[in-house]
Amino acid sequence: MSHAGTALLDPAIIYKKIDLVEGMKVVEFGCGRTGHFLFTASKVVGDKGIVYALDILKEVLESIKNRSRFEGYHNILPIWTDIEKVGGAGVPEGSIDAGFFINVFFQLKNKADAFAEASRLLKNGSSLVIVDWAKKFNEELGPDQNKMVDPKELEEIAKKYGFILQENFLPGDYHFCLIFKKEEGTNK
Repeated sequence: MSHAGTALLDPAIIYKKIDLVEGMKVVEFGCGRTGHFLFTASKVVGDKGIVYALDILKEVLESIKNRSRFEGYHNILPIWTDIEKVGGAGVPEGSIDAGFFINVFFQLKNKADAFAEASRLLKNGSSLVIVDWAKKFNEELGPDQNKMVDPKELEEIAKKYGFILQENFLPGDYHFCLIFKKEEGTNK
């Protein structure tokens, strides 16, 4: 069974918690074909904001580009990159107000470099949101249990890259959500 990310959780709840507003610059790391939060974030940040869609699969980005053009999302910029490669994304360093990893970490081999790249791109004081599959609730949805990530592991890695946990909650029946702030004065 496959669902778009927004069918299982409400992005508006998370946007409110991080104070996402018009004019902000946002990045979704590993956006995937559905762009879980891209299109809803695009509406929130409006024409004065930018939403960067990062993914390693060119066909995924082509799909995002086509949908953006067809549905009139002019502030979404698809960028081909490996989010596990520090310095790989063609996004200005220290320019991002909010970053999202939605159902991505269970797929990554190098979680530390993904955090390092997020730290490079996000402004000090900005928010980093991680939503991924919760082990204790999943029997029928999501990846195999052995591929799911432990939120505690992500918290530990995040600390090393200047991210301080603000909130850990369950945004729906199948996911956990970690909201971090990038610590002031960290330039990692």
